[in-house]
Amino acid sequence: MSSGDTAIRRQKTEDRRQIVVWLRHGVFLSSVFCLLSSVFCCAAYAGQQEKLENLRQRIAAMQRELDKTSESKSEAADALRESERGISDSNRKLAELAAQQLVTDHTLNELQAQEQQLGNRLGEQQALLGKLLYQQYLGGKQEYLKLLLNNQDPNQIARDLQHYQYIARSRASWLNTLRNDLAALNAVSVATREQRAELASLRAEQSAQKKTLEKEQRARQQLLGKISQQLRLQRREINRLQRDENRLAQLVDKLTRMLARPKSGPLFRNDNLPDNRFDGSPFEQLKGKLALPVKGEVTNRFGAPRPESTVLWNGLFLRTSSGQAVKVIAAGRVVFSDWLRGFGNLLIVDHGKGYMSVYGNNETLYKQVGDVLRGGDTIASVGNSGGNEDSGLYFELRHESKPFDPMKWLATK
Repeated sequence: MSSGDTAIRRQKTEDRRQIVVWLRHGVFLSSVFCLLSSVFCCAAYAGQQEKLENLRQRIAAMQRELDKTSESKSEAADALRESERGISDSNRKLAELAAQQLVTDHTLNELQAQEQQLGNRLGEQQALLGKLLYQQYLGGKQEYLKLLLNNQDPNQIARDLQHYQYIARSRASWLNTLRNDLAALNAVSVATREQRAELASLRAEQSAQKKTLEKEQRARQQLLGKISQQLRLQRREINRLQRDENRLAQLVDKLTRMLARPKSGPLFRNDNLPDNRFDGSPFEQLKGKLALPVKGEVTNRFGAPRPESTVLWNGLFLRTSSGQAVKVIAAGRVVFSDWLRGFGNLLIVDHGKGYMSVYGNNETLYKQVGDVLRGGDTIASVGNSGGNEDSGLYFELRHESKPFDPMKWLATK
């Protein structure tokens, strides 16, 4: 063997060693990345969980403050109600006192008019009586002499003298009664004036009390307004904190699901493609003999939850480059070839006895409904239709419309 061949062999051996080192290094980096992702996720979960607990404690404290403020508002409202009741009572009493004073004033005016009339009459009668007494005083003796010297009947003279005396006594008695009536009227007038003064004093006192109550009412209304404003602010703050709590709880729940989600195993790399070796065999006999439609990495497991969702995968996603040929896994007939929301350009093949294969997210569909296929025929090209971020093929197997795990039907080598 020449020295040149030996050098080539050494180079190939070195290349293989480098490839092995690179592959191992890649696996190591992938493991480190997964580990770091898990650590960061755990740290984020712990931090967000602590924030959530602190937020809930703040909400509980705010709720206690809100309860105290509500109680204060209730007390202020009760005090305001008592003030308003007091003002209402004062207004009612003032109205009653005003009505009583009107009646008293009217009565006093009538009494004063009667007193004036009686006073006038008393003055007239006193003047008349004085004049009469004066005349009697001046001419009393002459009257007696005249009566005696008039040669009249003595009996008549006696009767006339008795008559004069009766008139004098009658006038004196009437004047006495008039004086008594005037004194009584004066007493009533004095009592009425005293009552009016007392009513005026009560009205003044009631008015002062009303002003005090109105001042208290204004102060309590202001206090109630401040408490109501404080309640609105506290409720608004609690609502904001509760919205923050909901968002944070959703994040913590999401992190919890992520941490609880079973760790994915190493990505499966498919390098085999279907062919027509098994054409003519019933599909149920192909378990353990099938190959996947394209070469690429299987990035999910059947039955695992989809990212950012609780929906489970009903099939496999094979990540590969756009434009790669998609092969049908076994002989069959095309029963669907069109665009479908969420699956993009979709093709479904019927393999008989209720077995179907599904191919989604294609760039181009080469077969139409009714086309008969042999195993390994090219039916489409890989793409990312249907709004998929990565290019690749979505693949399902179904029996009687129910999905089942394609990995269990693959040929093992």
